[in-house]
Amino acid sequence: MRLIITRHGETEENKTGKLQGHLPGKLSSLGIEQAEKVALRLKNEKIDYIYSSDLARAADTAKEIAKYHPAAPIEFTQELREKDLGEYTGRMISELNIGNVDITVTPLAFLQPKEGESQEQISQRAKNLFFNILKKHHNDTVLLVGHGGINAAIIAAIINKPSNEIERQLNTSVSILDINKNKNYKTLFFNNIDHLND
Repeated sequence: MRLIITRHGETEENKTGKLQGHLPGKLSSLGIEQAEKVALRLKNEKIDYIYSSDLARAADTAKEIAKYHPAAPIEFTQELREKDLGEYTGRMISELNIGNVDITVTPLAFLQPKEGESQEQISQRAKNLFFNILKKHHNDTVLLVGHGGINAAIIAAIINKPSNEIERQLNTSVSILDINKNKNYKTLFFNNIDHLND
């Protein structure tokens, strides 16, 4: 299976430093441009199936990519949602007492909300999703359109590392991995944003 993973474009909430979690999020003008650019980047990739988070910021990015792949079924799923941030949802990063952690480059793994998802829960969700997709699509090219936290958790599941060791996924970055049925993988691109410089 070839797995292509991308994150949604920049949102208005990203711009202001608001934590989104399960909020829908609204693509900013730059985010719309990023979605258009990643769609062009993936235009000539063979994509057999698209899975996207059902949250608006990811769904809108996926729809842009899908314009160039009309034959590929697209499924919007809660399994690809961002980590549920519980009481942190909708809060400004600047309000949180998180010391010298730079949340713009650090995965959400360090945030442990009392009422949301633990890191163990999102990691298990990512593993279940990955294993189900690998079983169902082992001979296909599959695109996943998600979020920084869930994408890091999926990559962590593939390469068997903790999520907090995975580089923060940038808006509309592209990671492409070839994975066989024994879960051996080869990384072709990782967190690549060259298309945004065109």
